[in-house]
Amino acid sequence: MEFSEVVRRRRMVRDYDPSRPVPSDIREKILANGLRGPSAGFSQGWAFLTLEGADRDRYWAITAADVDEKYVGWVTGLRRAPLLILAFADKAAYLDRYAEADKGRTDRDESRWAAPYWFVDTGMASLLMLQTVVDEGLGACFFGVPSALLPAVKAEFGVPAELEFVGVISIGYPAPDRRSPSLRRGRRSTAEVVHRGQWGRHAG
Repeated sequence: MEFSEVVRRRRMVRDYDPSRPVPSDIREKILANGLRGPSAGFSQGWAFLTLEGADRDRYWAITAADVDEKYVGWVTGLRRAPLLILAFADKAAYLDRYAEADKGRTDRDESRWAAPYWFVDTGMASLLMLQTVVDEGLGACFFGVPSALLPAVKAEFGVPAELEFVGVISIGYPAPDRRSPSLRRGRRSTAEVVHRGQWGRHAG
């Protein structure tokens, strides 16, 4: 598939065919492509937890045990995804890397960072996974976990305390699902969001 077509077709899929597991070779390609993402100082401070079968059920037993009625349909579709990938960021990997001699810093002071690149880089790795999913003819959705439930999720799967949660990617073969009502907001144009040479100057 042409790259422009991958970009155009990428969307959040919220319902899946539970009878079709993600082939292992495609799963590994999704993960490997994610690791091709850029990372500051080549710190690669990301980590991913894959959940399938009974492990996936353990995740939903925690996060969907007491779902608000408004979201029952949404969660029901996501629960059919045969593969979940939980993305985590390792801030310490970046602070340690930039305290090394070739970076010219002598401390791990977090205030030096204009943005938390551990989150930025993990997000970019996740986007590469989402694009790979589309290229392989599958569907995916990137979503979060209620903050109150994160300690239980991390404890259940033995995730180190220092890793910070970024998001979950559900993956599978799409089933017919309704378009998100949020899409009614419309996609903002480059004329609205791109400032050329000076803030507020939008003309091409």
